[in-house]
Parts: sequence; C-alpha cells; structure tokens
Amino acid sequence: MRKALILCGGWDGHEPKQVSVRFAKFLESENFEVVIEENLHVTKDAERLKDLDLFIPLWTSCNEELGYGFFEPLLEAVGSGMGVAGNHGGMCDAFRKSVEYQFLTGANWVSHPGGDGIKYRVNIKSKSNPITEGIKDFEVASEQYYLHVDPVNEVLATTRFPVVRWYHSANGEVDVPQVWTRKWGHGRVFYNALGHHDDVFNIPEAWELMKRGLLWAAESKAIAVEKGLKADDWKTAVSMY
Repeated sequence: MRKALILCGGWDGHEPKQVSVRFAKFLESENFEVVIEENLHVTKDAERLKDLDLFIPLWTSCNEELGYGFFEPLLEAVGSGMGVAGNHGGMCDAFRKSVEYQFLTGANWVSHPGGDGIKYRVNIKSKSNPITEGIKDFEVASEQYYLHVDPVNEVLATTRFPVVRWYHSANGEVDVPQVWTRKWGHGRVFYNALGHHDDVFNIPEAWELMKRGLLWAAESKAIAVEKGLKADDWKTAVSMY
C-alpha cells in the first residue's frame, strides 16, 4: 500500500483541516495509507519521509525562524523519489523565510489583487498532458494568485492579470502560471494555485486537476525504487545555501 503524509496547520483561513480531510478521503479511495500530521517538525524526520510515496504540505505561512538546512531531510526525500503535491497558500505561501523550501516548490506567493471572490479564468495551456487532458478552460470566483515562478516549471495552466487595477497594472497584461509540474532530483512536484477555501474544489475542473496531480506526483517513488535511484545521484559537496 502506498503511503501519504499530509502536513496540516498554519493559518486557519485556508481551511487546512477541511482540505486535508478531502485529500485524505480521495487518496484512501485510491488505496493509500494516509496520515495527517499537525507538527511541522515532521519534515526533519528523514527516515519517515523516505518511506512515503507522497508528501502534501498544507501549512500557510510560518513566522517561526527555521533556519537554513531545516528542510534538508525533505529535500533529500524528494530527491530520492518521494512526490510532493499541494495547492494554494498551503504549499506556495508556506515558510516564507525558507528559500530552500521555495526552491523545491518552484514559486512563492506575492499577492492576490482584490482578495477573495474575484472572478477570473483558468486557462489550460497543455492539452495533451495526462493531468490536463480533456479539461477545458474554466471560471473561478476566489483569490487570484500572483506568484513569482521558477522558469523551469512545466506550466499546465495560467490566469491573466490584471483583473483588479493596482500598481502591477502599469505593466500591462501577463499570464501567470497557476498549475505546474517540476522535478526535484528523482521526485515529482505538482502545484495547483486554486483552493483558497475547500469549496473551490467543488468546481469539477479544479478538483480533477488536483486529483490527477496528487496521483501523478506519487508515482515517482515507485519508479525510483524499481530503478534503484537514490538522492546521492544528485548530491554535491558545494554549498547551496
């Protein structure tokens, strides 16, 4: 049986407990053993992490000074094949002072102009990817996430700014990535910017993207085990911090 760990906590406004329950129920239906943890220091338990197929961070923001190297066990576990998948602020507005974590996820949140309830469109960019295949562009009324994004991400969906006039509007229109995949060593990383509240996933397209992304990310562990791949394949003696 595959194993998944959901790290649940941080700011309650993003409904981490409700989203955790939703994700857990889905994964259990896909024959995962799921544990929901509320202690962020689980990210330092290297042996436990390496035993997982999937890690899901649902921990918006963090005012604790964690320091460089705090997430090294997590980086190594993903590098050895464990998948990471998450959404909205629970993944890309977490641990704002930890650049190593942001490097792993592929972006960090900087704004949601207009706040909650803004009507905007999610535009599918990759029609043939298994995560987006058959899913059409769709409308959302929620927070529209403006993110600073790693250029190596494989972008699957975007949204166009500005919808709300603010200082950023002076730059004209721009399509900001909202759904993407990336690699971290032998591990897969998936992110979906949707999900300010749990009920956003009542939108069929939003939930289908999330479900497919969770399963896609979890596949990398089995591939790494089958091929005997290790995080050591990617390690270097040169400092990254």
